Amino acid sequence: MPFSKLMGVKITAASPTEIKGEIDVRPEICTSGHIMHGGAIMAFADALGAVGAFLTLPEGAKGTTTVESKTNFLGAAPEGETVTATTTPVKTGRRLSVWQTDIRTAKGRQVALVTQTQLVL
Repeated sequence: MPFSKLMGVKITAASPTEIKGEIDVRPEICTSGHIMHGGAIMAFADALGAVGAFLTLPEGAKGTTTVESKTNFLGAAPEGETVTATTTPVKTGRRLSVWQTDIRTAKGRQVALVTQTQLVL
């Protein structure tokens, strides 16, 4: 995924039941207040959800695309930290899958909780 690579997303574990990833909070993905930009948080979660959706595609499916995403921003991720995420399936089906991503700082403080729906193509 080229955009995820540009952002610096690293997948550290991937299975149909759990995807883990991390990203370094660099100045390029921060606000002027030196915290991770909300769009970067959402894109990070979207990348992990896409990996999960891909790993659970039904036989014969061509791919997946995000059709809905909701983010609860719960705390800040300061520049210089590494943020981790764990993505798990809420439901996987023939046409849709729903994924939830918990994003935290290295110190364990919750940054966001993201729920997204992926459409099977």
